[in-house]
Amino acid sequence: MKYIVFSFLLLFSFVTFIPQVFALNLGDTIVTDAGKKAGYDPGTTDTTLSKNIGIVINILLSVVGVIFTILMIYAGYTWMVARGDDSKIDKAKKVITASIIGLIITLAAYSISHFVVSKILSQTLTLLGNYNLFV
Repeated sequence: MKYIVFSFLLLFSFVTFIPQVFALNLGDTIVTDAGKKAGYDPGTTDTTLSKNIGIVINILLSVVGVIFTILMIYAGYTWMVARGDDSKIDKAKKVITASIIGLIITLAAYSISHFVVSKILSQTLTLLGNYNLFV
């Protein structure tokens, strides 16, 4: 069973990451040259700390989703091949329950943090709007 899971993870990693390594350059220099002629400085970026944190959170949530999917597939496979063995069925049920609870906790944490951060930012911008700090 361990070999099947390891083989699946190895195949998944190759399918996911190898095409990105061997991606073709389909006109990146053309676009960069056009941007330079238009006055765009490629040395600067328009991303802020909050955007970078948002990108990291989205990546982490994607990883959590992939882990949840893998756990559900593993539990389903374990249940299917249990052949009436109660210990294997109980193990599969525990994996399903634990993965669903983990997903709920992760989504709740994201929802709460998104709500709190948006309220703090709106209040901060309201307070900054009342004072002329940029005069």
